[in-house]
Amino acid sequence: MTYQPSVPNDLDAFWLPFTPNRQFKKEPRLVVSAKDMHYTSADGRRILDGSAGLWCVNAGHARERIVDAIKRSAETLDFAPSFMYANPMAFELATKIAELTPDPLNRIFFTNSGSEAVDTALKIALAYHRARGEGQRTRLIGRERGYHGVGFGGISVGGIVKNRNVFGSLLTGVDHLPHTHLPAKNAFTKGEPEHGAELADELERIVQLHDPSTVAAVIVEPMAGSTGVLVPPKGYLKRLREICDAHGILLIFDEVITGFGRLGTAFAAQRFGVTPDLMTMAKGLTNAAVPMGAVAARDDIYETFMTGPEHVIELFHGYTYSAHPMACAAGIAALDLYKEEKLFDRVAGLEDYWQEAVHGLADAPNVIDIRNIGLVGAIELKAKEGAPGKRGFDAMVRAFEKGAMIRVTADIIALSPPFIISKDQIDELMATVREVLEDVE
Repeated sequence: MTYQPSVPNDLDAFWLPFTPNRQFKKEPRLVVSAKDMHYTSADGRRILDGSAGLWCVNAGHARERIVDAIKRSAETLDFAPSFMYANPMAFELATKIAELTPDPLNRIFFTNSGSEAVDTALKIALAYHRARGEGQRTRLIGRERGYHGVGFGGISVGGIVKNRNVFGSLLTGVDHLPHTHLPAKNAFTKGEPEHGAELADELERIVQLHDPSTVAAVIVEPMAGSTGVLVPPKGYLKRLREICDAHGILLIFDEVITGFGRLGTAFAAQRFGVTPDLMTMAKGLTNAAVPMGAVAARDDIYETFMTGPEHVIELFHGYTYSAHPMACAAGIAALDLYKEEKLFDRVAGLEDYWQEAVHGLADAPNVIDIRNIGLVGAIELKAKEGAPGKRGFDAMVRAFEKGAMIRVTADIIALSPPFIISKDQIDELMATVREVLEDVE
């Protein structure tokens, strides 16, 4: 029987996340199905997906291989615990992930989201130092404008004000690096900015302020996505790596957005030539078909925990749905699809065309900056006087009306389409965005 989606006649009960609920429920933007590069709206219109859902549908929607894998798992193994038991697909998926991560990040811990992956990575970092006799290392360092999910650990090391400022004192012992956004020097840069590597030296000042022997880990997004696509300056990440190495501090890359091909390599770590000690991932891991996240850890970090009596749990952490069979099935199918269709290479091959298309909007009304890397682009708009964020929000609403789904952060439009986008569809997306910018006040 074919599923026939219905439109609800009561929108009251659902409290939408990261959404102005009152406005939405007056003018809802509902999608009822999706295939390849398009959603279908409740009123039957095709909506070009310019954001890969939420940075996550890398291979396009409703791919048959992934759908079939989920169906098979639901029919044969709907659930299996990962506490004291396991399902074979968990080991298969972990092995496939380890083939993509840079050496020696070969140990995979499964979660259910990027937020959980971040909190897991922070806990592993703290527990690792304690296990090796440096339990005084309890401080964590994030970065201004960083997004690391919505758990208490993630918002503590994160640096987006609205995600933090109404939730109390958060974790103690946390500090933040300055962000890398330098519009006066780097506006309209194509790819990695030339200026700003010196901002990494602030890490040296911060660790000296607190005593380097008390710092457990530094966590950054290689490319800061949710805040509005901040591409790292040339040499910035390498300098962070050098400072962490000098002081025995773990470096964590949050690759929830950049992981699984978004920048034209499996992970941003490979693109930038910098290997972290821990790496978080989610989104593209299953092509978003089933929620799943993971942490990749260095071999020696894992081995540090593998001591004591063998019947004793080494790390008291995990989730009911860690390595859920249907998520594992989706992940295996997604990674196989990426490999067989060479989708990471496809991103690399499209990057120049995408870059020129995005920067072609530089003369559109109210555009004050454009940034890009891989298959990601950001168009920053001048804020309305007295109403910051309104122009960006209006652009998102207008784009949906015109047949495109885009992502906005305040007055920044973020574009990150599925990797299967064609050059004609890139042109269509940019033409729609231009029309939107000409329409919006």
